[in-house]
Amino acid sequence: MTERALTRSRTIRAGVVGVGAMGENHARVYSELPGVTLAGVTDHDVEVAGRVADEYGTESVALEELLDRCDVVTVAVPTPAHHDVVSRCLEADVHVLVEKPIAQTVEEGRDLARQASERGLVLQVGHIERFNPAVRTMADLIDDLEVISLEAERLGPPIDRTAPGNVVFDLMVHDVDIVGSLLGTSPDSVGAMGTGDGRYATATMEYGDVVASLTASRVTQKKVRKLSVTARECFVEVDFLEQSVLIHRDSYPEYVNDEGQNRYRHESVVERPRIDNGEPLRHELESFVESVRTGGEPEVSPEDGIEALETVLTIDSLVDGDRDNDAEREQEREVEI
Repeated sequence: MTERALTRSRTIRAGVVGVGAMGENHARVYSELPGVTLAGVTDHDVEVAGRVADEYGTESVALEELLDRCDVVTVAVPTPAHHDVVSRCLEADVHVLVEKPIAQTVEEGRDLARQASERGLVLQVGHIERFNPAVRTMADLIDDLEVISLEAERLGPPIDRTAPGNVVFDLMVHDVDIVGSLLGTSPDSVGAMGTGDGRYATATMEYGDVVASLTASRVTQKKVRKLSVTARECFVEVDFLEQSVLIHRDSYPEYVNDEGQNRYRHESVVERPRIDNGEPLRHELESFVESVRTGGEPEVSPEDGIEALETVLTIDSLVDGDRDNDAEREQEREVEI
């Protein structure tokens, strides 16, 4: 992928398509990156686009004009519009970072990957947790471990009680991508259950001899973003919010005498690897811009995005079947009453 590589000395002209909460953050970071200028933003809500443009010293323009101005864009529109908008960007020979998931269907994702490849353009998928410093540290560790299981929790309270949401696509997709990237493969089998309103789901996946358990929730009154890895050598805890990693090794059980009473306790060695903390979004956009400059493969490729999408679609279909069963059982209960 070299056709559209840009010289290192040239300023990259960046734009954002869709400046809701996530898109506005992309605009902010682009405006701060050295060697990058925020050339413009666009959104179906022109008032929002104008406000964001004023905030970050750029202009709100129509999509066609934005594409004429830009070398790269972030696409942060609703998922059903991903295929159409990303296709228009690629047809204009603009490199794209598209927010996760890559598209609404696997077929659409594959079509976007094909278009980018044929035009020699970078298409990166916005699985932002890959760029969390704690995840990067875990990625460096895992090759030296004999992993038995992984357990991820992505929990929190409702963010908008009027919007139903779907935690499989909104939240669990992050951990599906992380687990797949850490293990370097796709799952051999998938099982899942969830609530009828789509706000809570659990999934269990097998990767050869490794088991991964994922939980996503919008009904938990505490924000949790954690990954635990059980290996034969140690137990590793990753906290995405704290950007921390704890490695527990060599647990020693023993009985101790405490004022005449025997007590049982465990002692272990806890390692805290040094982590160069930073904003994952900044790391993500720096990586994207570097791929554009060099013509190299993005850290999160279209194929990575398609693989994660395939898995979350499977999980959602299983959860959706569980929802249907709940509805049938409720109907049967009402009939019985």
